[in-house]
Amino acid sequence: MMRASGRRRDACDIGRHRAPGGAPGRHDPVTRTERHMTLVSREPHAAQALRAERSGSAATASTPSRRDSTIDVARAWCLVVVVALHAMMVGVSVVGGAPLLENAMEGWGGFAAATWFVQVMPLFFVLGGASAMLHWRKLRRGQDAPGRDGGGVDAGAATRYVATRVPRLVVPALVAGIAVVAALTALLLLGVPGDLVAEAGFRMSQPLWFLGVYVLCSAAVPFLATAHRRAPGWTLGALIGAAVGVDALRHLTGVEAIGFANLLFVWLAVQQLGFFVADGTSARLPRRWLVPLAAAAFAGLALLCGVGVAPFDLLEALNPPSAVLIMLGVGQLLLFEAARPWLQAVHARGGVAAVVGWINARAMTIYSWHMLVLIGLAGGLLVTGWPLPAPLSTDWWATRPLWLVAVVAVVTVVVALAGRFEAKGRRPPSNGASAASAVASMRRVWFGGAVAAAGTLAVLVGSGSLLAWAIGATAWIVALLLVGARPRMSIHTAYRPGGPHRAPAARSSLGTAGLAR
Repeated sequence: MMRASGRRRDACDIGRHRAPGGAPGRHDPVTRTERHMTLVSREPHAAQALRAERSGSAATASTPSRRDSTIDVARAWCLVVVVALHAMMVGVSVVGGAPLLENAMEGWGGFAAATWFVQVMPLFFVLGGASAMLHWRKLRRGQDAPGRDGGGVDAGAATRYVATRVPRLVVPALVAGIAVVAALTALLLLGVPGDLVAEAGFRMSQPLWFLGVYVLCSAAVPFLATAHRRAPGWTLGALIGAAVGVDALRHLTGVEAIGFANLLFVWLAVQQLGFFVADGTSARLPRRWLVPLAAAAFAGLALLCGVGVAPFDLLEALNPPSAVLIMLGVGQLLLFEAARPWLQAVHARGGVAAVVGWINARAMTIYSWHMLVLIGLAGGLLVTGWPLPAPLSTDWWATRPLWLVAVVAVVTVVVALAGRFEAKGRRPPSNGASAASAVASMRRVWFGGAVAAAGTLAVLVGSGSLLAWAIGATAWIVALLLVGARPRMSIHTAYRPGGPHRAPAARSSLGTAGLAR
């Protein structure tokens, strides 16, 4: 029988990272590429692209616009860090004749310090928030707002926004979830010990927290973008205040479960920071202030960790999420703004644009499948009798480069195959829909988003058991039906540095304006 290691709150637990998550294109987490949307940037073509978008509607959004290369590079880098981090956490060995699957980083004394460099989820959500704001603005420009309510939220645009976000987040997870159910079932039928199968299912489920949180944050964009337009400072302050209040209540009562309310408040606040990137506020900060302000943010974060407000291990700060992650997001945003010229130069180097484009175009697919690949590779090592050095031993560290190369190769192949699935469904409500119809559709698609998040929660609460995965996959199917989408096989979109182009046969009836951020 396998000896399962203690389930410490590692970087894959609920509240652990993908992330990024965002972000990714076809399937983006954590961050899908916004093919027909341009982020506000210092690049000269940004204003021209935005003017071009104002003249087009959602129905004619097939003309590709230039992209902000700095955001593309940063999002791709975040996803690479997430996959590499999870790969380094996989510890597989044979102890006493029994296979052992564990978090290899659990016993490394330097891991807490390393998390200050590999905790990229706040930046992931910041960049996702920037994409979300620009996409929302484009949808509002593209229709006559028949469903605008008294609070200023355009029900028609909100419906289109959520109806295009949910499938592009959920479909990759659904396809991967079905594969997990099939794999776990096959392992049990082949006589693999039940505790080993349970551990594999648990490990594969841990990064799913990102899906549920990202769906809910996406559903909130129409409301929060409207609030940002009216009172940006007050809106961000309210979200930060709510996150701090949850932390205070958790510490005062000692009830850890209270902290999970910050799965919303913390990440909504970090997403809101991205709105300041989208409207150009962060770009207008004097460049000479960026690094000193970032240093101040990190110094404040270190002080809070030092006095015990948050753990020094910034991955532990994810479970439950701590408000200090907002401060980390501020520091990362400032460093991102400072690094824009360098990121542009990196993107201009030969071959980099193609690699960055490939990653961003398949980001959600990469995020959904990489843990299945990691566990599959670990199982393959056990079955083939490959020498398995003890985690953190000298031989183990020496073999990590080869392990990472194998992970990259297999993930690339699997994603290329799995990425041929995309969302297709009913066209969202047209511009001519009545206010009542727009509001009814809005309620339906938001309910679909809630069902998708509930399915994710079921997998996490069920510790990734076979039954939990089956329930989650069923909920995701229901969510897709509610928003009017279904997965289908299609020709994958080709990415070109000058802009992505979709083959006619692969067009989705939802259009391309709703790519997940």
